[in-house]
Amino acid sequence: MLKRPSEIGVGVLLAILGVVLFSAKAVMVKLAYTYQVDHLTLLLFRMVFALPFYLVIVMVTKPEPGQKLRPKDYLWLFLFGFLGYYLASLFDFMGLKYIKAGLERIILFIYPTIVVLLSWLFFKKRLTSNQFMAILITYLGVLITFWDEIGVSTEGVYWGGFLIFLSAFTYAAYLVGSGWLIPKFGVLRFTSYAMIVSTLCILIHYSLVLDFDLFDYPKEVYYLGSAMALFSTLLPSFMVSGAIKRLGASTFSIFGSLGPVSTIILAFFFLNERITYVQIFGMYIVIAGVTLVSRKKTTT
Repeated sequence: MLKRPSEIGVGVLLAILGVVLFSAKAVMVKLAYTYQVDHLTLLLFRMVFALPFYLVIVMVTKPEPGQKLRPKDYLWLFLFGFLGYYLASLFDFMGLKYIKAGLERIILFIYPTIVVLLSWLFFKKRLTSNQFMAILITYLGVLITFWDEIGVSTEGVYWGGFLIFLSAFTYAAYLVGSGWLIPKFGVLRFTSYAMIVSTLCILIHYSLVLDFDLFDYPKEVYYLGSAMALFSTLLPSFMVSGAIKRLGASTFSIFGSLGPVSTIILAFFFLNERITYVQIFGMYIVIAGVTLVSRKKTTT
């Protein structure tokens, strides 16, 4: 069925805005760290400020018709919420204390290649020669970018890069494992439930480590926490869903390459981060590899 030009235009706009807003999260985290807030408190602010919206979504939406939910489905949902939104976010926020926002986004951008590898490893999905080459190209680009960063700043960059890779890995595992469960709940309800689970996990983690001294930070920390919740969590999730609905997943995947580019541009203006020509070259190699994997995945 052909889509009207206006509908395609709206889809393109939503795709661009969604990707850029998601990418702005790393810049907001780095800005918040300048006010001496720890990663766990900042993550707690982000999730708690977004929590009311997800609770409302759960209350106003209905389960998918004809789907029978069993107790074990909720247990799986809890596991995927723990894996994909709690652990992935925790590793991401921890890693951003050690590396630049632009490098973080480039490493995170490899998650589609991890999805392909995990699907091949655990579900025996065929790994084509093109996909294999695309994965090699992607990791070559990350290695180039990362290696050049070591020459600029070595303090903690290995540890930070490893933490961001763990974030990409846990998010990819969430995508691979939860695919069969999302149709049972529906996209909105599943995402909302997973975010609620993640918030509960963060509250438990925080209560075991810190003492809920949440009211002595500069006002900028609360502003940035609210902005992350609204503009880099809630709104882009709906924008991406709307873009995929209008454009299709394969077309939307092309816009995903804007993520690293937009983060690097935002980091340049708001964080005064500099990127070398070698890193730009590595970034384009990563984008080329991920784009090749994504296109191959949607056509097989």
